[in-house]
Amino acid sequence: MATRQIVVDVPEKVLLAEKMDEAEFARELRTLAAVKLYELGRLSSGRAAELAGMARVEFLLNLGRYKVFPLDAELRSLEAAVG
Repeated sequence: MATRQIVVDVPEKVLLAEKMDEAEFARELRTLAAVKLYELGRLSSGRAAELAGMARVEFLLNLGRYKVFPLDAELRSLEAAVG
């Protein structure tokens, strides 16, 4: 899998407020971005899991932590096909 690196400047005060080091914060940002893009229907659960750096099942199981219904995008897709 080819990847690209994106650099994001984060104020040190944010890291201190979150009580995270750079690596922890980077993982959290990737997960949050994956969850939001999945919630908006812009990424499938598989692609979002890939962005978050976890298996699809693990990603789906962790969505509740972010108050996102695990199969919402799939349900919207089915509703659009039926209706």
